[in-house]
Amino acid sequence: MAAGLLAAIASLAITSPAHADRIRDQQWHLSFLDIAKAHQLSQGQGITVAVIDTGISADHPDLSGNVLQGFDVVAGGSGNGWGDIDGHGTGMAGLIAAHGHGSGNGDGALGMAPKAKILPIRINTSNAGSGDSTAMANAVDAAVQRGAKIISISQRTTADKAYDAVQRALKANVMVVAGVGNRPVDEFIGDPAAWPGVVAVGAVGKDGNVADVSVRGKALMLTAPGVEIASTSKGSGYRAGTGTSDSTAIVSGIAALVWSKYPNLSAAQVVDHLSATATDKGAAGRDSEYGFGVVNPVKALSTTPAPPSAAATPSEEGARIIPRTSPKDEPKSNVGMYVAIGGGILVLVAIVIAVMVLRRRA
Repeated sequence: MAAGLLAAIASLAITSPAHADRIRDQQWHLSFLDIAKAHQLSQGQGITVAVIDTGISADHPDLSGNVLQGFDVVAGGSGNGWGDIDGHGTGMAGLIAAHGHGSGNGDGALGMAPKAKILPIRINTSNAGSGDSTAMANAVDAAVQRGAKIISISQRTTADKAYDAVQRALKANVMVVAGVGNRPVDEFIGDPAAWPGVVAVGAVGKDGNVADVSVRGKALMLTAPGVEIASTSKGSGYRAGTGTSDSTAIVSGIAALVWSKYPNLSAAQVVDHLSATATDKGAAGRDSEYGFGVVNPVKALSTTPAPPSAAATPSEEGARIIPRTSPKDEPKSNVGMYVAIGGGILVLVAIVIAVMVLRRRA
């Protein structure tokens, strides 16, 4: 089975560079997430995010200077991940690291982490279609080898070689973020979002509630805006789309903000911190509609990360990033039980000694 884009339900009314002065106003998710305040705390410096997608228009005015030389894992591309005939990959890159342009960079699109770098890895072209599990494995391995701290995947794939590659990435302290899929095309959370350690991302709408398009499931970890999301597109254009692809890119960009501010954190700790500071929605704690909640960049950047927990340490299966559980799910401590047992033993010993002393006196 070939890998496939979690294709956004796109409204391509925003395509012309002439509309650049209006894009920022259409990016409702910026105010929803209070990105202006978040950027006072971090802008993603020093973090590279790999985008496994359709390639990226590196010369887009809102992305110029932020796109590194990348890699193609399928035939038909430029070889370095530059260029995008579809627009999807450039849209994801813009949500992560667009810096705008014009006076004070006030025109065009703005991303979550405008000072982060994007590593484009092309897995889709019109000539070759979508890469298979081997291509995905090569893409993930290439991202790790080229220094990406975060890998953003808006794709479905199958296990085979890709599963092992993702586990290698997690073990190498790389954060992997993937979309859960879009209804009604997708009915359940597919791979790689369903794999252990991967940050599975769903979508919320402008009202903050889970979007109809977002797939539900127990593997869901975080949610983010994913309805009518305006961003960059191929060439110098713009696009708007609805789907968990957009949510995935937004979470990847916010992770870059957090890791930039707290560079000594591990990937597991970054995920744990994003989960612990998310705005809880739906049922208390983790649930199948919101995961741990809607990602909250300002809270994540203004809250000191907790020390690493045992739940975030690598297991025998590889580095499995498991976020903080809710209080009701925290394992109960056995210390009290041991103290009680020890106290009981001491009482019994005291009784036995007292009886022996009384018998000797008698």
